[in-house]
Amino acid sequence: MNNNRILITDDEPEICRLVQEILEDEDYIVTTAANAEEARIARIEFNPDLVLLDIWMPGTDGIALLKEWMDNEETPPSVVMMSGHGNVETAVDAIRYGAYDFLEKPLSMAKLIVTVQRALQNVQLRNENVQLRQQLQPVNELIGDSPSMQQLREQIKLVANTESWVLVSGEPGSGKEIAARMIHNLSPRADAKLVTINLAAIPVENIAVQMFGSEKNGLVTAGSFEQARGGTLLLDEIADMDLDTQAKLIGALRENRFLRVGGNSPVELDVRVIAATTHNLEEEVSAGRFREDLYYRLNVIPIRIPPLREHPEDVQLLIDYYLDYMVSVDHLPARRFSSASMNILRQYSWPGNVRELKNLVQRLLILNRGEEVAVEEVQSALGKRTITEDSPQYTPEYNQSLRDARDDFERHYLLHHLKQVGGNVSELAQITGMERTHLYRKLKALDINPKNSRKH
Repeated sequence: MNNNRILITDDEPEICRLVQEILEDEDYIVTTAANAEEARIARIEFNPDLVLLDIWMPGTDGIALLKEWMDNEETPPSVVMMSGHGNVETAVDAIRYGAYDFLEKPLSMAKLIVTVQRALQNVQLRNENVQLRQQLQPVNELIGDSPSMQQLREQIKLVANTESWVLVSGEPGSGKEIAARMIHNLSPRADAKLVTINLAAIPVENIAVQMFGSEKNGLVTAGSFEQARGGTLLLDEIADMDLDTQAKLIGALRENRFLRVGGNSPVELDVRVIAATTHNLEEEVSAGRFREDLYYRLNVIPIRIPPLREHPEDVQLLIDYYLDYMVSVDHLPARRFSSASMNILRQYSWPGNVRELKNLVQRLLILNRGEEVAVEEVQSALGKRTITEDSPQYTPEYNQSLRDARDDFERHYLLHHLKQVGGNVSELAQITGMERTHLYRKLKALDINPKNSRKH
């Protein structure tokens, strides 16, 4: 039986039926959707390896849905577009937006099968490349000679040899995922998979399916727990999990088994769980947003990753590391930092932590303006500009809860930097050191519209 899953999205039922029969005869697992809304649901529940997507559909058309997936998903699906009204311009647009190929209707069955085979081979190559990149991560352990980083590495080595659950906390970009990878690589489970699920990047209503998988009409979709069987599961941004899924998770951890969404047969649990968060979970528990029993279940061994501003003596070591890596591996031009530039970087507060530092080094090498990185370049890269009178100012309000005060500061902080970059969210992500998916959710939660900061 072929394990590849194919989603056919077309508003013509007869085409869906015909293509489904042909592909099922080739032993593919196939499901269909009649419009973009059904396709979005199937994308989550069915988790297809390949999508055959019609361009002309009522409501959201295929090109718009393709762009939505390519722009908003960390790992978008492989897509082959279909159209009976196709032309060269439409095909070029589809490829430009990320489609693997384009098929014209009426479909040639021979061409359909060959195209599907090639697209799935491309998916396999892409997955293999992802695994290789994970094995060749630029940083496989936390870098730093400061006492706090030496102590952290020793703590991780001690924890790794146990089967205990671990709660890793720290600011965005501080190295939580690297710490989790170290724990996995040093553990008895190192030969199995480390699977990461970023809960902040998944709509709340879809988290349970992503974690536990689903069963629908006899079709089983494996979730992250099954994908990580025998290995380690990193639940990143655990505080973003809704209370219903928290209840299901605590039940799974207690019983050492779980039910897929829509399923009746229990699945045995064989993973080590590492949870990571940027939030203070004790505050989340007090506010009723996080279950106390789950907090204590996960918090068997707490590990705190210090922000970079707490060990500034490691800044130069980190910069030197990324310089060497990007020159030797990424083949970027070699540059050196002047003493004055390095001094600025040591004194900088690094709100985006190590991720921001890495992005800054990469940007300065790409924008090569000579062998030496000057002070002006560093200031520009850090977004250090003179604050004008119309820049959003922040005055702390002490007569409010800690959460409200934090939200107020984050709102002013993001509005300030949005103004500096003219509403460009990509540049904002680099300055803040936040992943774009998490940043978009943060902006939405704080009711910030980036378009209002765009330059006219």
